[in-house]
This record gives sequence, structure tokens and C-alpha cells, in this order.
Amino acid sequence: MHSWTDTLRFAFQPVVNLRTGAVAALETLARPETGDVLAEARRDPELDGTLTVLALRAAARKETLLPLHLNVFAATLADLGGLTPLHDAVRAAGRLPWEVTLDIVPPYTHVPQRALLEAVAVLREQGFRISADGIGDGDVPLRLLTDLSPDLVKLDASLLARPAAVRAMRTLCEELGALVAVEGVETELQCAAALAAGAQLAQGELFAPPARIPAADVYVPSLAPAAVTVSRSGPSVREFVRPAAVLPLTASAGQVRALLTGSPDVSGVLLVDPAGRPVRSVHRSRFLLSMSGRYGHALYADRPAFKLGDAPRTVGVDATAWQVLDVVAVGGRDRTSDDVAVVDEHGRCVGVVRLADLVRALAESRVEEAAGLNPLTRLPGSDAIVSEVDRRISDGRAFTLSWLDIDHFKQINDGAGFAAGDELIRAVGGALQQAVAGHARVGHIGGDDFLVLADEEALHPLVTAVLDASWAAGGRPVTLSVATVVCGPGSVSDHHQAAAQLAPLKKAAKALNGASWVLGRAGFPGHEVRRGSPGPAPAAAPAGYAAAEPRW
Repeated sequence: MHSWTDTLRFAFQPVVNLRTGAVAALETLARPETGDVLAEARRDPELDGTLTVLALRAAARKETLLPLHLNVFAATLADLGGLTPLHDAVRAAGRLPWEVTLDIVPPYTHVPQRALLEAVAVLREQGFRISADGIGDGDVPLRLLTDLSPDLVKLDASLLARPAAVRAMRTLCEELGALVAVEGVETELQCAAALAAGAQLAQGELFAPPARIPAADVYVPSLAPAAVTVSRSGPSVREFVRPAAVLPLTASAGQVRALLTGSPDVSGVLLVDPAGRPVRSVHRSRFLLSMSGRYGHALYADRPAFKLGDAPRTVGVDATAWQVLDVVAVGGRDRTSDDVAVVDEHGRCVGVVRLADLVRALAESRVEEAAGLNPLTRLPGSDAIVSEVDRRISDGRAFTLSWLDIDHFKQINDGAGFAAGDELIRAVGGALQQAVAGHARVGHIGGDDFLVLADEEALHPLVTAVLDASWAAGGRPVTLSVATVVCGPGSVSDHHQAAAQLAPLKKAAKALNGASWVLGRAGFPGHEVRRGSPGPAPAAAPAGYAAAEPRW
């Protein structure tokens, strides 16, 4: 009598890191030759649990280095309270639980949420990682998604036509400490859209279709550096994590050599304790050089490999790329090419990062940043400020936006000359940079106009420092004007509205005598004069410019 397992086969599809172009993991997909065992598994939790174990065993036979993704229905976890057989199967296959991510698959309707969350807590305690699958095309409630606090959120490719939704999910995932992946990517345009919207991982036919044998190579289109979003503190190390080659601390030098010679892309091996914490790091070149020397194999083959390793360099999963470089900078120059182990809050290895990946991304971010700098002040232009304003609005964070310019600047240029005018602009830009001291963002948006984005508590000392300074050009005293709009959560919907709120405040500041500062609040009438005294009405501006929205 034939069993349904006789006609069950599995296919493997890579999960690709969009930053490095490397395969980050391997998803195992059930592909029955007859019948619809997946539909049955949706109704039968025991069957679904069995399928997950079989998928793990199939993947273990094909792949021993890459992390694995296994699918399981949400209802299965809620009904079974976890997957004890899977934990046993992982150990039997010689893998570690934190090398396995469980993709929790919809539907979620009628699934007892408390039971699901309790089951996920059990799986986490065992070391498994959790992914929320089918987001955007499934029925997962947003509240449940946040309660699950997944390590990875997989978005349906249909959301790429709604980039605002993908960006919003990226913001949510940053709060949850999760990565964003896009499934079903079929075209280069979709790939570019996924990266531009902030996704770190992707899978789909574009990179490699599901296959009976794991793909040795994947196709990743070349994408312009400008498509990569980089925060001021530097990109997160999570975006560069590659799978780690790990062996137990008890491994012999011969076992390490066999792994390295059989896997030419592996640059090093981490020796971990039973809990998965890195204890020693074996660098490929130094190790093989020791083994290839005279009597090297005879001396070392059967000896513990840790004697040929070094103390591992580690960073937490929340580190930035710049912090990784700080780690690399400490120690001997002979170790600058070593992989850096990335560990979770329990010290367990979740992967490695390579120095080359970090240097390439940081160099690209610097090129992108430099392209947007004003050549006179070397300050970013309006794009950087606009992006940060929209990000704060989307996050529901309060902020202040200030417009600063030099009073009667045209007369300064006409009377003292453009060189004196340029020197004054550079001086004001430098003073603003020094005054913000990391507490705000300054942009030079052209001519004598500057934008300052700051939290309200940092605003007063910043503006006071600039207005209290003595300014002159060509021997003539110069004053500055500042207009500030305070935007509370929900008071403006985007940077256009913030600019519109700022325009009349700037007009009010320019109507005052001397150094001036006017402050208003978005959504409230009137304004407060913090500096300056009333003066005669200014000369009329050309029609259409008096109260025009600032051009960023």
C-alpha cells in the first residue's frame, strides 16, 4: 500500500539578500505529485506538523550550511502548542534551531490568538526564528502581527504597487526589530521597487525558481546605489548578514578542512558551544596555510580545530555598519579580513558579515550623500530634509521645522560683492552645523536659505546660538531671520503641508526689525514673536511670491 509520502517531493527556493546579492537562506516547499496534501494539511494540524518535519529532513539532505525556512499554518501552531517533533528532527539532522525560521502561513481567521502566541513563545524558547508570511495578501490582523514580533515579515509582491504601504511596513519592522522580505519578485522593476521601498530580502522567479536541487547561483540585477536607503547612523548590520559556517567546538581540524575545501565560498568557520555561541573563529586562509605546511596535516588533522582559531569578533544584531568597522579596527592588521560574527540577545550566532560588503555599501552611501550636498556649504539639500520630515510624520513623531535666511542678502551681494556674500553663507552654514551638534539636521536649500529639522527641546539653544552671533559682510553688520513651525503628531500629513504652514511664518519674521524669530504651531492660528521688533511694512514682493509655499 502506497503512502501519501511516496508521491511527495520538495522544491527549494533561495531567499536573497538585496544588499549583498548573496543567498541568505533556503525555503523548502512541498510539491506533491498527486493529490492536494497541502489542502489536507490546512485542515489537519498533525499532518501539517509532519510535513514541516519532512521538509526539514529534505533540506538537510541537500544543504548543510544555509539557514532554512519552513512553512507551517498558523492554525497548526495554535492547535499543537508548538512543534516538538520538529525540534527533535532539527537536532537529529545536526542543525541548530536558530538556523531554522518558521514561516507562519495564513489564514489567521478563527485561529485562537492567545494559543498562537503561546505556541510561538515556546518555539522561540527552543531557539527557532519566526517569520510572518503572506502579509499584504493574507488576513493577519495588524495587532496580532505586532504581538507576534516576528524576526522577518514577508510581503506579497502585490504591495510593490503601493510603495507607501511597503515603507510603512519597513517603519513598523524597524520598531519590532524585524527584517522585510518581498516574495514573488519576477521583474527587475519589482526588484528595484522592493529595494527602494526598504526591503532587505527578496525571493521569486527573477532570482531563481523553486527547484529540486538548491540553486548554486542566483541572478541579482545591478541596482543603482541611489536606490539604497541609508540612515544617518549607518545601515543596520542585519542588512548584511550572510549565513555562517558553524561547527561544534569539539570539531577536529580535519573536519574544518573538509568543510572549507568542499565550500570554496566559505571564508571562515565559527566554532560554537552547545548553545550556539561563537567561541573560536577559524579564518580560511590562515587555517589552510597552517594545514598545507610541512607536516601540517599530520600535526593538526586529528587535533581540535580551536587550537588553530582566534577569539571571534562579534557584534549584536542591532549594531550599525559603522559599529562593525569599529570592531574590525581593534586588533592586528592580519585579522582585518576576518568575518565578524553577528549574535542575538542570547549570544547565539545568527550569521556573519564581511568587511567588503560593509565598505562597498558605506562608500555608495557616501557617494549618494555627496551628490546631494550644496557645493558652497557642503550641507545636504532639501531632499534629505524632506525625506526625514516625511519619515517623522509617518512614525507619528513631533518635530520642528525652521527656515533661516540672511536679511537683505541681495543688498549685501550688490554692495559688498558676491565673494563676501558667499563667505557669509559659508559662515552661517558652518555655525548651524556646529550649533546642532548631532541634535538636529541642517539643509542648505539654495542661496541664503537654510532648513533646520529638530526636536522642540533642542530648538531654543540652537536658534539662540546662531542669532546671538555677530554677523558682518564687507564691514557691514548683518542680521538673520528664523521662522519655525512646531508639528505635533497628526498635525500635518506630509512635507508639503509643513512647508505651507511655514510660509506665512517666514513672511512674519521678515517683517520684523533686527534679528528675528517667529514660532507657530501647525493647526493653530497666530504665532509667537520670540525675537525682533515691529518695523515699517516691507516693500511689496513680486506678485505670486508673497505667501508662496517654500520651494524645497
